[in-house]
Amino acid sequence: MLAKDTISVVIPCFNEEKNIELIYDKLMATLPDDFCFEIIFVDDGSSDKTLDKIVSIAARDKQIKYISFSRNFGHQYALKAGIDHCTGKCAISLDSDLQHPPELISKMLSIWTQGYDVVYTKRRESVSLSRGKRFTSKVFYKFINYLSDIKLEEGTADFRLIDRKIINIFKNDITEYFLFIRGLVSWIGYNQISVDYDPADRIHGESKYSYKKMFAFAIDGITSFSSRPLRLAVYIGFFISILSFLYGLYAIFTAIFTDKNITGWTSIIASVLFIGGIQMILIGILGEYIGKIFFEVKNRPKYLVNKSNI
Repeated sequence: MLAKDTISVVIPCFNEEKNIELIYDKLMATLPDDFCFEIIFVDDGSSDKTLDKIVSIAARDKQIKYISFSRNFGHQYALKAGIDHCTGKCAISLDSDLQHPPELISKMLSIWTQGYDVVYTKRRESVSLSRGKRFTSKVFYKFINYLSDIKLEEGTADFRLIDRKIINIFKNDITEYFLFIRGLVSWIGYNQISVDYDPADRIHGESKYSYKKMFAFAIDGITSFSSRPLRLAVYIGFFISILSFLYGLYAIFTAIFTDKNITGWTSIIASVLFIGGIQMILIGILGEYIGKIFFEVKNRPKYLVNKSNI
């Protein structure tokens, strides 16, 4: 009898103590019997009893592995840690809040066995999602597709399956400090296919993605994959310079050939403030890229492990 292939399931967790048992029970009820599984919980520096819950489950089930960070490093780094330490022929990542339905794993594995290297999911728009979240999500995908060199389909989530060859690329070749994993998966290429899903309602806790974090996530995604914002800064500067030059010619012409005097402190102050604001935005864009270089050259570890049973 042939041995079953081992599949890794990677679950990042941050302050999800009430959901750990639920996601474990759901996985045990839905994972297919055709494979062996290792389930890796990555505790991203939780301040509640998330780690205690995971350790308790691991004590009675040898399939359960865990990694606990020394502090909160962020969702993308938790995903990276799980991928770095998994041993399966493929890895499936999903969140611990049960909004990514574990029932879809069987279908993803079936598609993977057909020869696909990446099976990624796309979230169908939920009516329960606030208008603000839906609007910011649409804007995010439009901006990143326009300003970056990758193309992401709207609703793409970090609920995906990646083959061992992709896992090895993440472990050995992806060394950048600022991680935008859904963008990296798209950039890597290979044979990919999408699966749609309906997100379930969160049972316990609150979403960890505030508008501030979503904005920072979008900035990281854009600046990690494109220099177009820098080029856009050049275009804006060039455009403003032309306007200023034309206005200067108009002012000279008016002073020499007409008896009109150009007056109005309000318009002058408004122009100065406008140009000053544009300059600050452009300096901020430059600063974003320089800041990334600053952290990359430091070559600090992306995460620090405090406890683990791996």
